[in-house]
Amino acid sequence: MESIERRFRHELRRELNMGRKNITIAVAISGGKDSSVLLYLLHRTLSKRKDVKIVAFTVDEGIKGYRPPGIQSAIRLCEKLGIEHRTMSFAEIHGTEMDIVVKSGNLEGSPCAYCGPMRRDLMNRMSIDFEADYVALGINLDDHVQSIMMNVLRGDYEKMLRMAPHDHVVDGLVPRITPLRKIYEKEVKLYAILAGIEHDDGWCPYSAEARRNRVRDLVNGLEEETPGTKIAIEGFFDKLRENSQVAGKFLETGKCEICGKPSSGKVCQSCLRAGKNNR
Repeated sequence: MESIERRFRHELRRELNMGRKNITIAVAISGGKDSSVLLYLLHRTLSKRKDVKIVAFTVDEGIKGYRPPGIQSAIRLCEKLGIEHRTMSFAEIHGTEMDIVVKSGNLEGSPCAYCGPMRRDLMNRMSIDFEADYVALGINLDDHVQSIMMNVLRGDYEKMLRMAPHDHVVDGLVPRITPLRKIYEKEVKLYAILAGIEHDDGWCPYSAEARRNRVRDLVNGLEEETPGTKIAIEGFFDKLRENSQVAGKFLETGKCEICGKPSSGKVCQSCLRAGKNNR
């Protein structure tokens, strides 16, 4: 536990500009182990600082049997820690729910390709509502390495450089931080158990089709053959961004024609997936 807390604090110092005064950190908490441990560690590390405010929110995608238990777990943890919590739903903002999107039969690709952009849009909206300086995501080492490899397999160099953590500010987007990104998923789970942190263990029923599952198996196989592979990939990502001429800069220079948020295309993925362009 001490090792995890030490690595967490080290990464937090790297990602946060503590020279600023009156920092507000909005934590995206799903109620699962990663985001719950993230909120707990942020509270444990920063709660005594008068110049730092921690708030939390949960995005309700509209998945019956999966999201409600997570929301309740998140609410209880926030109440226990004395942290303000809010919820925002797909139905409220996008006028639809993932259950409806999946049942429509009009999907092009996996459900995750629709849920991801819409969820990220709501996370940014909630962070703006809180007037947050940062939004903290419960992304562990396994998650982050999988995302790196997915971008490598797609040849999407620019998207990989745009991955969190962000050390810059773009109008309309709240910088994302990932203080758990150097900590293995198994370690996060073990910490949650040892610290007695309530969390929901549910799995999204639509995640089975995600390409991430195949990438997870690939990376886990490499890690088993050569322990330390995940750390090496994460280190490669850091060095790549440090030495890239475009590191630290968002490449989305345009604006979405529908919502006005930063976008690399005329219409952002959130609006495309939500079908707003067809209304």
